[in-house]
Amino acid sequence: MDIEELIGMLDLPSKVRLLSGADMWSLPALPEIGLRRLVMSDGPIGVRGEQWSPADPSIALPSPTALAATWDIELVRRAGRLLAQEARRKGVHVLLAPTINIHRSPLAGRHFECFSEDPRLTGEIGAAYVQGVQEGGVGTTPKHFVANDFETERFTVNVVVGDRALREVYLAPFERVVEAGAWGVMAAYNATNGTTMTEHGDLLGGVLKDEWGFDGFVVSDWTATRSTDAAALGGLDVVMPGPYGPWGDKLVEAVQQGRVPERVVDDKVRRVLRLAERVGALGDTPPQPPPGPIDGRALAREVAARSFTLLRNEGGLLPFRGVRSVALIGSAAAAARVMGGGSAQVFPDEIVSPLHGLRRREGLDVRFAVGTDPRLRLAPLRTPSRARFMDAGGETLAEHPLRTTEARWIGELPRDVDGPRLAAVEMLTTFTPEISGPHQLSISGAGAFTLAVDGHPVLDETISPPDGDHASAFLSPPERRIVVALAEGVPVELSVRHATSALKGMGFIAFALGHADPCPDHETLIAEAAGIAAGADVAVVVAATTTEVESEGFDRTSLALPGRQDELIARVAAANPRTIVVVNAGSPVEMPWLDQVAAVLLTWFPGQEAGDALADVLFGDAEPGGRLPTTWPSRMEDVPVLDLTPVDGEIRYDEGVLVGYRAWESAGRAPAFWFGHGLGYTTWTYDSIAATRETRGASVTVAVTNTGDRAGREVVQVYLSRAASGHDGPDGEAPSRWLAGFEVVPAEPGTTVVTTVTIPERAFQEWTEAGWRTVPGEYVAEVGRSVADRRLAATIMVAI
Repeated sequence: MDIEELIGMLDLPSKVRLLSGADMWSLPALPEIGLRRLVMSDGPIGVRGEQWSPADPSIALPSPTALAATWDIELVRRAGRLLAQEARRKGVHVLLAPTINIHRSPLAGRHFECFSEDPRLTGEIGAAYVQGVQEGGVGTTPKHFVANDFETERFTVNVVVGDRALREVYLAPFERVVEAGAWGVMAAYNATNGTTMTEHGDLLGGVLKDEWGFDGFVVSDWTATRSTDAAALGGLDVVMPGPYGPWGDKLVEAVQQGRVPERVVDDKVRRVLRLAERVGALGDTPPQPPPGPIDGRALAREVAARSFTLLRNEGGLLPFRGVRSVALIGSAAAAARVMGGGSAQVFPDEIVSPLHGLRRREGLDVRFAVGTDPRLRLAPLRTPSRARFMDAGGETLAEHPLRTTEARWIGELPRDVDGPRLAAVEMLTTFTPEISGPHQLSISGAGAFTLAVDGHPVLDETISPPDGDHASAFLSPPERRIVVALAEGVPVELSVRHATSALKGMGFIAFALGHADPCPDHETLIAEAAGIAAGADVAVVVAATTTEVESEGFDRTSLALPGRQDELIARVAAANPRTIVVVNAGSPVEMPWLDQVAAVLLTWFPGQEAGDALADVLFGDAEPGGRLPTTWPSRMEDVPVLDLTPVDGEIRYDEGVLVGYRAWESAGRAPAFWFGHGLGYTTWTYDSIAATRETRGASVTVAVTNTGDRAGREVVQVYLSRAASGHDGPDGEAPSRWLAGFEVVPAEPGTTVVTTVTIPERAFQEWTEAGWRTVPGEYVAEVGRSVADRRLAATIMVAI
């Protein structure tokens, strides 16, 4: 039976029921037409599933900035296939990813979750991600459509952006992923040019569905839909979460009263059923056979190493040769930050820290020092624990094991928990101190809590979210600390009781028990680290951002590394000139110590295999394959597009298309490192170039030679510019050059490789009041290693 026949079998209430969530993460089943539940889950680095809980572990890949740093289409497709495998394992049909908003400002709190400042690179990496996931029979929802490029006031802000910038920068990656066959798109919270995105008929209906021919479904961001008629008529197809919301009976009434035509509802149902058919949730249609089994840990390790970006390597210190002792310094060396905060969070089965990874190296003397700890919240204990769900009388409803002392169930409670009876959750664990003295314990979360040590209450308090903001309480929860004297080797029983209840059948449980050992003051720790560094062959400082700095829900206020990490790095570098700084951050940070250290290796948020991948790269088992997907400033005040603070509920993108490296070139400013920069472990020459105009687009053929003594990969980048034509676009915007194509080229030592980069026609076009227009004239195609390191050039004549 085809989809049209199935639609004909449904009455209006059944149709409308299909267009809102049955719960937090799924659309309802309609057995009468053979439709099973359609389950959605957050990504983008893993598949969390329906339970936001450490009890259900997931593979954790490196951050999207790291994926983009590989510039490797096939590698990203492989990562997508792994995510599909994970989704199928967890019964998930749709992955709520990838995030393809633009790195407009490095202060954006969710910068780590997006790919790049460049629309071309964003679109190509996003398309590869989408294709990889969907090859495994799992849908994707590229997000957040559109201009959701920051967090401040994201639920209500109006973004004012010109038509040309909207088309050429912000919509361009979405157009590319639609061309690649995306089965879904997620509408953002914000308004664009005066209309909230869940009601934006011009963009959701006119551009996405009509102009681009998108045949998938449009789902709202969670709680983003605020209206019945306007959202239904504006092109939105599915409201999440449910079952409560602005549609349901209200939408049935709107159709019955003639405010919303039933054909509009039918089109939404058609799109949902098409999705169900594609993912194997409709009738007898089996899901698409997945690709062969993928070793998730091995791929996570490979992607991490290939994303690591070597920014500086004075004297060829890396890779290590003859190194027998390493001073490994920094709190993030022992507790790596492997992912960003917010909806991107998953719970891996194991995290390999840099300390663990380096200590696996046979014959290596690893000397560890904390140096300084910039984290404002105590980290959860990594001890097995259990959660006990109780009713008002204290009777146990269910118990579930936890891998750490962090408890989360957002939306879906465990299936054996009777939600209406739920009154409290108690988390219990046994902790054995390794040192005597005053230990810090903390509770992070919002609500009523009691913390007990060996059955004795030591904290009993109701913790209120800051300013009553419950979203912030989830994304950046408040914390309360106490100090308890504990003895080395003497186990203690710790318990946290949290009064809670299920709201309309859904759970919102999120709290953690944190811990810190007795610790000297910062000055003592920094001096200790410098002393250890002085006595080692090399020093490796792992410097990181924290969850208070980079996360969903808020933007950054500074690009400085938090805490006293800059001081730590300077002191270690003074003690040992062979110092390598590993920057464990998802987005740019200032590096005032840059000229004082021998090497800087950017590892982004490197995923669960962080430590093993770091060891691979430091010792040369793998080459750092990354190239910057975004420009890296020296100082925050140098950034040409920076401010993310709305004024009277509005933020203006007055810079137009001059975003990222285009803005830096236009402003005549030099960053610390340009877009596309990255060093490897071998050397390359660019030998020849030939450019050919094609019927649609162009091709650029380049010969490169690996002149070093080891195999390597080069990212050949092609930039276009107009040859002294004086043309500055329809609204006066004049980017000096723009990325037109790229190719990853592997080569053995002494080998010359010839590669051809395809340039799409869109690279020669601009958006005007009349639509897309190919601009005739002479273009210069330049190839090189970054936007600032261009080695060869050829001309391309474009005629109409």
